Amino acid sequence: MTTQSIAGYPRLVRGHMLGGMTTTSGRMLHAAGPALVITAVAVATSYLTNLVVPVVSALTAAVVLGVLAGSTPMLSGGNRAVIARLTRKMLRAGVVLLGLQLALPAVLGLGPGVLVAVVLTIGTTFVGTVALGRLVGVPRGLAVLVATGFSICGASAIAAMEDVVDREDSDVATAIALVTCYGGLAIAVVPLVGGWLGLAGPRLGGWAGLAVAEVAQVVAAATPAGAAAIAVAVVVKLSRVVLLAPMVALVSVHERRRTRKAADSPKQTPLVPLFVLGFLAMVAVRSVDILPEPVLDVAKVCCTLLLAGALFGLGCAVRIGPLVRTGGRALLLGLLSTLLIGTTSFVALAVLG
Repeated sequence: MTTQSIAGYPRLVRGHMLGGMTTTSGRMLHAAGPALVITAVAVATSYLTNLVVPVVSALTAAVVLGVLAGSTPMLSGGNRAVIARLTRKMLRAGVVLLGLQLALPAVLGLGPGVLVAVVLTIGTTFVGTVALGRLVGVPRGLAVLVATGFSICGASAIAAMEDVVDREDSDVATAIALVTCYGGLAIAVVPLVGGWLGLAGPRLGGWAGLAVAEVAQVVAAATPAGAAAIAVAVVVKLSRVVLLAPMVALVSVHERRRTRKAADSPKQTPLVPLFVLGFLAMVAVRSVDILPEPVLDVAKVCCTLLLAGALFGLGCAVRIGPLVRTGGRALLLGLLSTLLIGTTSFVALAVLG
């Protein structure tokens, strides 16, 4: 009821009604306060962790903090409910801002051969990982999240995909843990194996950008090959991020058709999520180069903070029991997906790059 709709009541009655509305709003704000503080502290801690240890992304740190917080009595039921509501809003806003990190001219500058290699690698890794998930007995939702994270851009991609696929909350934490684990191993393995295979300089950077998930991990893996390798690695990595929106949209359409066939399914995914369209709009804005660098820098930080907050919220909903029970099969799936993207990307770049 709005203030205008009670204007016709006597003054005393209006006072009681407005007072009641104000009291209710105050109680809601008071109830949300602790949850907002907890989320803000977790986001700040995650961001600072990344500054101190760059290889550990803020998103990974955030989901770990969320799992730890959710597994202790520090969060009341009310706090969990508020954080859950915040999670979806922060997630969508963060994915939209992620688009400002992608400039299409830089991606197109890689050349048609490399771009075809990127598409083939992502497609093969995604479809192959989902199929491998069925083979090793991993839940479908987890397999899709792992496939997305390994094939595109790690935790950011997992955060975008979790909103359109039928999954458990623990699947999100597991997928991000796998990306972190195997991405960390890739930092040492890619330069070593690349040297055995005769890769050096930009060619090693291209392989790192196509085979490793997180940006920080890509940079670390390409660093032994020099500055030129790092530059190529980052651009190749960002070319994978461009395919985030089409991948989410395709899975969303598939999930929509799938839930139509399953009459008892509680989830009906949107045809094309609005945040995906927002992501594409931000890519277009960045590509025409109308925003100054300071604005882009601020947007990048805001994107990281929003996604960190979202992943903290997702982590809070995780239960350790199911996470542990899925552990062995999930680790095997992560290993197989790592081998798949490493092999596919090497062959694709060797033939087309």
